[in-house]
Amino acid sequence: MKPGRKSFEQMFLAEARHSLRQHHLPRIVRCLEMLSEDQIWWRPNSPSNSIGNLVLHLCGNVRQWIISGVGGAPDLRERDKEFSERGPLPRRALATKLRRTVNEACRVITRMPRQELARPRSIQKFRVTGFGAVGHVTEHFAYHSGQILYATKLLQARDLRFTRLPGEKPKKAAGRNLPAI
Repeated sequence: MKPGRKSFEQMFLAEARHSLRQHHLPRIVRCLEMLSEDQIWWRPNSPSNSIGNLVLHLCGNVRQWIISGVGGAPDLRERDKEFSERGPLPRRALATKLRRTVNEACRVITRMPRQELARPRSIQKFRVTGFGAVGHVTEHFAYHSGQILYATKLLQARDLRFTRLPGEKPKKAAGRNLPAI
């Protein structure tokens, strides 16, 4: 590899960190800021999760797969509690917990040697490499981020303006902005 060029692995890890910290995390935090405490813990029905539950679940997943599974910290996750919580844990506490978890995971990803990331390991009874764990967390985070944004749009009944292309003007229909998809 030529000096100054990033390897595929370095590019993959940089994209994963960007996806978690610069793309999805700010959107989730913005949703938490837009919603009341009651809205954060609202469930459309008993088998569904609230936004608060999804945030706790993301924290648990990122911690288990990256911070513990790749980074070697003790795995203290109690997954069922992520879904049984009924709150209201304050929005600020949820946002802080998510920020800290993502930042810690990004530090683990940054400092982990390539050989260690390539090593197979067992996480949640799955046999994966560190690279596989990073890929899983990035995909999982994006999935639940979309659920949080969708629920926020439902509760706020407005366009969150997260998905416009640069320079794109909002479209109007009957005096209201159409939701950006």
